[in-house]
Amino acid sequence: MLLPLLLLPLPALALTPAAQEFMDITARLEPVQCEKRQLRRKMALATAEQRGAELEKFRARFAELNGDRDTARLEQRLAELEKRISAARDPADLDAISLQQRQAFYRCD
Repeated sequence: MLLPLLLLPLPALALTPAAQEFMDITARLEPVQCEKRQLRRKMALATAEQRGAELEKFRARFAELNGDRDTARLEQRLAELEKRISAARDPADLDAISLQQRQAFYRCD
């Protein structure tokens, strides 16, 4: 009976359901968010270096990523959860989410 509980990491047990859902969705969106972050950098460089053709290519790809209905639905749910989590301000939730976001940021580069 206790064996399944022992297999879960301890921080996962302390999270609220909203925080756990937030982290699950964030993990699913990580590849898209990483690509968007990289595209933003490329667009900024292309703008600064006045490379119009490349800038349009990057903007088109960014628009394509934003146009994906599944991604948009998940991002909308993430925004709803973010409001709920911010209002609750549970330190364990905020710490776990912050750690996940930092790790995703460094994995992206």
